[in-house]
Amino acid sequence: MRTVGLDLPVRTAVPALHAALADRGCAVLSAPPGTGKTTLVPLALAGLVDGLAGPARRVLVAEPRRLAVRAAARRMAWLLGEPVGERVGFTVRGERRACAATVIEVVTTGVLLQRLQRDQELPGVDVVVLDECHERHLDADTALAFLLDVRAALRPELELVCASATSDTGAWSELLGGAPVVAAEGVSHPVEVVWAPPPRAVRPPQGTRTDPALLDHVAATVRRALAERDGDVLCFLPGVGEIARVADRLRVDAEVLQLHGQAPQAVQDAALSAGERRRVILATSVAESSLTVPGVRVVVDAGLAREPRTDHARGLAGLVTVRASLAAARQRAGRAGREAPGTVYRCWAEVEDARAARFPTPEIALADLTSFALQAACWGDPNARTLALPDAPPAGAMAAARGVLTALGAVDRDGRATERGHRIARTGLHPRLARALLDAAGTVGPRAAADLVALLSEEPPRAMGDDLHAILTALRARPDDPYARRWRAESGRLRAQLQGRGGPAAGGADGARPRPDVPPPAGSAPTAGHAALVVALAHPERIARARGPQGPYLMASGTAAELAPDSRLGGTEWLAIAVADRPAGSPSARVQRAVALDEATARRAAAPLLTSREEVEWSTRGGDVVARRVDALGAIELAADRLDAPAPALLRSALLDGLAREGVTALLGWPPAAASLRERLAFLHRVLGAPWPDVADDALLLAADDWLEPELSRARRRADLQRIDTAGALQRLLPWASGQAGRLDELAPERITVPSGSRIRVDYTGDRPVLAVKLQELFGWQAAPALAGGRVPLTVHLLSPAGRPAAVTGDLAGFWREGYKAVRAELRGRYPRHPWPEDPTTAEPTRRTNARR
Repeated sequence: MRTVGLDLPVRTAVPALHAALADRGCAVLSAPPGTGKTTLVPLALAGLVDGLAGPARRVLVAEPRRLAVRAAARRMAWLLGEPVGERVGFTVRGERRACAATVIEVVTTGVLLQRLQRDQELPGVDVVVLDECHERHLDADTALAFLLDVRAALRPELELVCASATSDTGAWSELLGGAPVVAAEGVSHPVEVVWAPPPRAVRPPQGTRTDPALLDHVAATVRRALAERDGDVLCFLPGVGEIARVADRLRVDAEVLQLHGQAPQAVQDAALSAGERRRVILATSVAESSLTVPGVRVVVDAGLAREPRTDHARGLAGLVTVRASLAAARQRAGRAGREAPGTVYRCWAEVEDARAARFPTPEIALADLTSFALQAACWGDPNARTLALPDAPPAGAMAAARGVLTALGAVDRDGRATERGHRIARTGLHPRLARALLDAAGTVGPRAAADLVALLSEEPPRAMGDDLHAILTALRARPDDPYARRWRAESGRLRAQLQGRGGPAAGGADGARPRPDVPPPAGSAPTAGHAALVVALAHPERIARARGPQGPYLMASGTAAELAPDSRLGGTEWLAIAVADRPAGSPSARVQRAVALDEATARRAAAPLLTSREEVEWSTRGGDVVARRVDALGAIELAADRLDAPAPALLRSALLDGLAREGVTALLGWPPAAASLRERLAFLHRVLGAPWPDVADDALLLAADDWLEPELSRARRRADLQRIDTAGALQRLLPWASGQAGRLDELAPERITVPSGSRIRVDYTGDRPVLAVKLQELFGWQAAPALAGGRVPLTVHLLSPAGRPAAVTGDLAGFWREGYKAVRAELRGRYPRHPWPEDPTTAEPTRRTNARR
């Protein structure tokens, strides 16, 4: 039987790898891109490489992407001179090509997780190679933690290799209990760096939007690279949309290929094989590692990447465009030097590297953790506290995930997986989609349920629009469309799951695949109502109702949502939203995929969100209490009736809300006696502090329990608040317990008796208390009393006989000496009937005029 003789750089590291596995059972392999770690190492571990003696093992290789799985399996099978499916096979979700003779099987990390959940011992596997572990995909991190548990408790003889294309291997070695690090030296072809920033400033990415000016510049840089350098050009862009837009901008004498995870198999094969013409390969991050793209001598790097983001409060998850890390930029540049010296054109200024992250952010820190939390629960560690993960999951994200799983019935109150949870996990779907598949099948039928859930799990191209039912109808009429073929394959896998004969990765537990290309029987096409039910079951919190004839919409989660202006769903009252995101800085979500819904289906699919509640609120529009009984689906109001006898606690809360919104001063009644008492208390609090109370609006609101009861408990509306005896209520705030309340009139008297016998009200509204009194009533008074225990002197406003201020003083004796003469000279001619003695200090104070002569 044929073996392989390869002279790749990683070959020199294989003996050390064999020794590490023999000694410790695990190892970390550091091998730069292009050294052969993805192809030669599995072949060597299986004993299929000439001159690299070692035990013949059955090897399972886990890759983070389906594209890499197929490419690696095809490459190894080609080296052996065999078709895929014999000694080298592969399994991805929905497709398995392997047989009893297979000794190397390449799988996605998701498939590996499914196998571990089904049988933790991985029978028939001698060694697992986790490739590209440096990329920090969540499934890979989880699989590593599970495998470490298996080695510790069940199969210590199971060998484990963590393979990384970067040199930061210390953390991986520590995680594997001090495993040996085996390093392979790559062939270091020099790569020239050409800094090619845009000629003018471009806007930073927002959400998944990339400035068209940057895409224009990337296209121009590709054309420049073709003119200045030889060889194929590999251009890195963040997503499928950017790839399509740059392809539209290119007008070049070269074959242009679009390489991404959803690309047709023919395109993937063409990109991964040497071409006869010069090529431009526009690729996402799938081409950073794992795959060799032959013929590439030039890399053009847009400098952007996509990362997951989850808005747990709104229940929205998606991808955002970010600046690529320095490690990713090095990986991309290395693609130009795999086979010969090359060049990388970086579409940013060199100085921007100072602000870039060194490594990609681990997916566990960013992603929706619902699937991970279910995996951990099914593994027996609901909180993931004992799993040997490179990074712990964020507590908030785990709490949100457990909330979703509890609502789905996938975990119990303690977080342990239920039987339903295990069944959901076995589908290989996100738990929300699995719930929709299982619960809808009995209503719409297994085929319709599988068709619709497959559509939700295999996201269709954006060009197909946002109406899911219209997309489904179009797909059924396109039997040869690449996406339609993938959709039918996934639908077949899900039907097999529902019929109890589906394995976690392929159509059947014995490796037999379902027949996805068998046309559905007549009359079995899912209706729009079926689509609405399935989407609503998957995402009940995204059921939305229009707020007006043309929207916008309010989702059950409480988030606003808007359709695109050209949406075919415009004017629909109810929507079941499958995919939505919230652009940066936008208050509303943007609907990307949805289907028309009716209220009856909404109520059925989201029954746990239905509530009937008493709603008692302060209406800012009406300025009063509004009490209603409201039937709602989450945040969506379905019906409302007047509530005549609201609960006292809700009523009190609404009144307090009104006081907070409008202010205690504005909403309560303040007759003169109440206003005066409040001003005196405010003065004493300002000057003396405790125990004199703060009577500002905010303080009075906080102390409502202390001074507004029981009046507040009896109030039902605005008018009741305005009738409260605020003067009597404020008395409750006086410092009775300390005995200081009795000194109120001494420290801050409401009125002061002046020499004429009049009792004059003190004005406490300003910074200092003011006594405004006619000048003649103060004759003989040398000083006004100081208030607050002598701390604050009175300011005296001396009034003319007409009541207008004639002088202001805080030193009455000084006024009599120096100011009085001028006032007397000015006013006695104007007011001759009033006394104007030469010596006011000895004159008789009076409120009267002189007697007529």
